[in-house]
Amino acid sequence: MSRTAPAARATDQDDLRLAFAAPLDRARAAGLPLDRISLREHVREVEIGAFQQERGVLQRVRFDIVAEVVPDTEAVLGDDVDGILSYDTLIEAIDIELEAERLNLLETLAERLAARVLTHDRAARVFVRIEKLDRGPHVLGVEIVRSRAQAPAIQLADDAPRPRVIVLPAGAQFDAALPALLDRLAADPVPAVLIATPDFAPPSADHPQAERRIALLALEQAAWRLAAQDRRCVVVDTRTELDWSMRNAGLTVWAPSRLVLDATHPPEGETPGDVARWFAETFHATELVTPGGSGTRQARTLAEI
Repeated sequence: MSRTAPAARATDQDDLRLAFAAPLDRARAAGLPLDRISLREHVREVEIGAFQQERGVLQRVRFDIVAEVVPDTEAVLGDDVDGILSYDTLIEAIDIELEAERLNLLETLAERLAARVLTHDRAARVFVRIEKLDRGPHVLGVEIVRSRAQAPAIQLADDAPRPRVIVLPAGAQFDAALPALLDRLAADPVPAVLIATPDFAPPSADHPQAERRIALLALEQAAWRLAAQDRRCVVVDTRTELDWSMRNAGLTVWAPSRLVLDATHPPEGETPGDVARWFAETFHATELVTPGGSGTRQARTLAEI
């Protein structure tokens, strides 16, 4: 046992060294005979984090990405930039994911970055390290390694469903025309996203963030009251649920708080019309129907929708 202890200690020391090594060093240690491109010490100011004190605050986040690529010898010898995985692919992945929505977890951002890089035909494996630089006298971070087989599928923008967005008037859940409207929408191949209007005035607050949350919660109360009237009205609040619902269910009632509060470019206000216009633009809706307000089409009653 004593003869194997030094070897075991050496292995432990190597593992420890690699755990804190740069992604490029870790990629090299894997021993796979693949070319690599890297982006190192790319620092951005990002609003990210699960704690309340991290909302509305930009903090410095550092990105290190190493992508192992299947080389194209002809492209390299021919100096053909279209035949390689460009450094810009790594930077654009960061740009796209930071622009998409506000996230709570570095782990989620790392997964999405890895998945996006691995959509490139020549990417075989990717190392992603993300670190928060302003959370104290220390650096907090996460590092992942993903191969093409491990990467989760990501939904590209040009393949996303394009819904009709319909703002229902106040009290729609009690309207006798509601079942007939739901029948029409459920039979339509174009998915419908419903936004319910509260039939009550929410309380006011002096703090802007509190005022926003109260207004959004009022919309969510209206959504759940609508769902209570018909089981086809399924309330969803995440992008994943929205995507699945728009692809499969046909009818979706949107609870807006989560997406609005996590948005990098949120709507200007929290009225049903404000969030509906924002949703329609964000999801490239085919039509926006509002109860007498500004939209691609106006409908004052459920029968007019």
